[in-house]
Amino acid sequence: MNNRIAVFASGGGTNFQALIDEINRGNLHATIAGLISSRPEAGAIIRANAHGIPVEVIKSADYSSEHAFGEELNRILKNWDPALIVLAGYMLKVPANVIDAYPGRIINIHPALLPKFGGKGLYGLRVHRAVLEAGETESGCSVHIVTKNYDEGPVIGQVTVPVEPGDTPEELAERILIEEHKLLPGVTGMLLKKIGQE
Repeated sequence: MNNRIAVFASGGGTNFQALIDEINRGNLHATIAGLISSRPEAGAIIRANAHGIPVEVIKSADYSSEHAFGEELNRILKNWDPALIVLAGYMLKVPANVIDAYPGRIINIHPALLPKFGGKGLYGLRVHRAVLEAGETESGCSVHIVTKNYDEGPVIGQVTVPVEPGDTPEELAERILIEEHKLLPGVTGMLLKKIGQE
């Protein structure tokens, strides 16, 4: 059974670390084949280096088109042969030709209860700010299949977190992140099992 995953991350990489930790604890039966990052200064790269995980830094701006960017991603992914691609705080849109190469096998974690508070420009603290401004009493996180439109793919896992009176975006983000670190490895393991049975 192929239980290899490729992880895409642009930021500090705490969700990436959660995957590593769950693998090391024996709770997630997976091998991280490599990390793709869009930013050379991403904290996720430091985490990958600490665990001997191969890293590729690829910026879309270095390519003449989205298609050319996708071709380079596909070239790297082909070498890594992942059963699943996990977006863990990846700030770029995944090119259509990558989605076509891995249909239904790319997942993303989003810090809100999709379909609410998703879409272009809604990421990080912007999401939590929007939730608070809307007066929501609950928020949470979602793992969904990546499709060609931002945050519109089927949701396959979700956890609800209450919004507390007087919450700041930062406080809400912190509480949701704790749940993200459980949800993402859990859904990853579930999908790998399902792919293995196909």
